[in-house]
Amino acid sequence: MPSPDSTTALRTFTGAQTEPTDPHPRTTQPEVAKPHGSHHQKLLLGLSLILIACNLRPVFGSLSVVLPEVMRDTGLSAVGASMLTTLPIVCLGLFSAPTPALARRFGPERVLLLALLLITVGTLLRAAGTLGPLFASSVLAGAGIAMGNVLLPGLVKRSFASHTALMTGLYTLAICAGAASATALTVPLMVGAFDGHWAWALAFWALPAVLVLLLWAPQAWHTRAQPLDGAAGGGALWRDRLAWQVTAFMGLQSALAFIVMGWLSPLLRERGIGSADAGYIVAVSILTQLVTCLLVPSFAARCRDQRALAVGMSALILVAFLGLMVGPLGGRWLWAVLLGCGQGGAFALALSLIVMRSGNAQNTAQLSAMAQGWGYLLAAGGPLLVGVLREWTGGYAANTWLVGALAVAMAWSGWGAGRRMVVQAKK
Repeated sequence: MPSPDSTTALRTFTGAQTEPTDPHPRTTQPEVAKPHGSHHQKLLLGLSLILIACNLRPVFGSLSVVLPEVMRDTGLSAVGASMLTTLPIVCLGLFSAPTPALARRFGPERVLLLALLLITVGTLLRAAGTLGPLFASSVLAGAGIAMGNVLLPGLVKRSFASHTALMTGLYTLAICAGAASATALTVPLMVGAFDGHWAWALAFWALPAVLVLLLWAPQAWHTRAQPLDGAAGGGALWRDRLAWQVTAFMGLQSALAFIVMGWLSPLLRERGIGSADAGYIVAVSILTQLVTCLLVPSFAARCRDQRALAVGMSALILVAFLGLMVGPLGGRWLWAVLLGCGQGGAFALALSLIVMRSGNAQNTAQLSAMAQGWGYLLAAGGPLLVGVLREWTGGYAANTWLVGALAVAMAWSGWGAGRRMVVQAKK
């Protein structure tokens, strides 16, 4: 059972409306859940949110496994391919900021409907198979995913206050399942269903988004707007060193995660692994993340501080990634599992640190906005640099140094962010 401290922190992080909290959250009592709709309505709402979560990652995973074919058929350079895979990540940072204001104005359900529409249209644009629509697709889908990232946790907390942990676990599972499915199935769809046409295989992932859109639209339009508290701007924390360390840890672990999602499959294919097997390896790594995503937060809460955990996850990611890049191919499945464990744990720890390093509700909201907004912008540099190095050197070997540098920087920022301290908002 979660402690009052962790329940209060989770409430502030997910964006649910709360009363002002005491600076010593261990004395705060958990919020009592209030009824929200009928039982059947809540079941439908819960199912809808889980299905929406399934559509927040296929845009990333589906493109990576056919990126060599995209580059071949469009004449896209490695730098151009990096820009294509980086654009959605930049959008995660840029479009996170206005989402709370839109939710306050129109209600989170309707903004989430807009997010689904953007993901659907953006994914469908890929069917054109030309560079203009591909880049437009990245922007539209990235904007929709950013909105979904911001709104889902708050909707879960508001509507399922007594089952927050269960619902959070289910929609986290759905995010991983969506990413893994797109990574594993895009190449078989291209070969078996679309006669080798990668554009149609990419556009196929609009189908689940359309189905969820049809399910969600009646609920969004007929639900009375109940705004969520948006995260405050992070400006008051900009001069706090600890806040920047938390932001850097979030951004650096995300950079490594998006490198895996966007470039690991092409890297494995360059090493001689078939396109389908490369997709399966990435899918296994992504699915494995679920295990440590669920276990690390409770373990981190029991530790005196989280410095050793942050450094350990950074080291595990580095060793596993290097194993896939330069190690014997016979151990590729083991390396994939270890990489998933490290990245899932690092992502869960990054989110946990936002809560643990905040002394009150206002600081939690500020730190969340700062770490996720600036963190995703920082993360966008990871996949971009992979493509630049590929263009300069003609191969992926130089990226071992890039991954090593990112992992070392992640460990350094994690050592600072893991200290038993709280951020201080400064005037």
